[in-house]
Amino acid sequence: MGGRVLVCDDDAAIRTVVREALRRAGHTVETAASAAELRRVIRTFRPQVLLTDVVLPDGNGLDMVPELLADHPHMPIIVLSAQNTFTTAMRATEQGAFDYLPKPFDLSELVQTVDDALARGPAGGLDDNDQAGEDLPLIGRSPPMQEVYRTIARVVSNDLTVLVLGESGTGKELVARAIHDFGPRKEAPFVAVNMAAIPRELIESELFGHERGAFTGAAQRTAGRFEQAQRGTLFLDEIGDMPMEAQTRLLRVLQSGEFSPVGGARAIRADVRIIAATHQELPRLIAEGQFREDLYYRLNVVPVRLPSLRERGSDVGELARHFLDRAAADGLPRKQLDTAAVARLERHSWPGNVRELENLMRRLAALTRDAVITPALIEQQLGVGGQPAATVPEGAGLGEAIEQHLARHFATYGNALPPDGLYDRVLAEIERPLLRLTLAAVRGNQLKAARLLGINRNTLRKKLTDLGVGPQVRRSD
Repeated sequence: MGGRVLVCDDDAAIRTVVREALRRAGHTVETAASAAELRRVIRTFRPQVLLTDVVLPDGNGLDMVPELLADHPHMPIIVLSAQNTFTTAMRATEQGAFDYLPKPFDLSELVQTVDDALARGPAGGLDDNDQAGEDLPLIGRSPPMQEVYRTIARVVSNDLTVLVLGESGTGKELVARAIHDFGPRKEAPFVAVNMAAIPRELIESELFGHERGAFTGAAQRTAGRFEQAQRGTLFLDEIGDMPMEAQTRLLRVLQSGEFSPVGGARAIRADVRIIAATHQELPRLIAEGQFREDLYYRLNVVPVRLPSLRERGSDVGELARHFLDRAAADGLPRKQLDTAAVARLERHSWPGNVRELENLMRRLAALTRDAVITPALIEQQLGVGGQPAATVPEGAGLGEAIEQHLARHFATYGNALPPDGLYDRVLAEIERPLLRLTLAAVRGNQLKAARLLGINRNTLRKKLTDLGVGPQVRRSD
């Protein structure tokens, strides 16, 4: 059943297109071209839903939202804007808007949003009306990032568990921090823990803490990350690298809402919001027996999939300039990008994503003498034009190949360092394919595999279990 909808936009073409689309969907529609006209029409038309642009000839649509909701508390307001930044999405939510649609929008999505507004009524917005600053946690106006902003805006005011998915270097922790910093828990701690950086035998103690004497070397009681994050947010990064036994313990905590320190009997209430992240495909890990399916559904309440930088071509220039500004603020020489340099950056595939771009900008700021960065300088730093630095020479030994791989890994962090626990991560990265290829070579015969590897058969079985390497299908002769 249709409703009464008021559309306010200073662009006559947009008013016409939106009006006709909504009328075809069965709604009664009136339009306004300014804030003054909106206030005039709203008194006589009494709309059930309002769609308003942000920039109007005589005012700001976002600034009007609290005033309009005070006079019409049951009228959902949908904000339309070409200012497609994270701040706009957050301000729309903070001001109490029902939803935010970036321009250009899809008409079918707009009609569906209006239907949802009529069915569900007004959104409550956030309790805190502090404005988001211009030091944005997330940069970019591309359509893929707009979906990320909209999802964040919808979850900041509640405690739903969020699973952030995306390739390494896309900014998953930035999303987690944004959800925390703009939500009701922002005054409490934000505690991040990288599951891939913790030795497997210490994970439970790291997460849940331990009592004095719980194990050799436990000289005093230590609070775990759950306890440190009480009333705040716990960010579990690289959740796909969590061992199965720790997954089971985490699942019990998520189900019961309580945890006990290692060596302790008392239960502590877990008053934390959980945000998890991974670059891995968890359904594949589930199929391989390396991740619990029930834990996956506990974590995947609200998925946020971050796009890779190569999917965000229009954001590259803005991001690059942001990183150059940040480098200058850190004391490096101030640099500018010429237009051709931005075009060259947009053509790069960015395997290291946003992290790779940031490190490239810092290198350019530190190492180049010219004030303006040109495509030639970018080519030089990317190693393009001759043999790529990443290429392993033909006939190189395993040690040389691994050394080059590790050199690239360190380079992606620029002046920073990789997360702690690198030794165990590197060994695990090598061990798993070594076991898989060995089993394939011996057609799944574990006795032969153990002999070939030079380890005890029981040791091999334990490694296969710990690393989640399943039995291999025998190859045909």
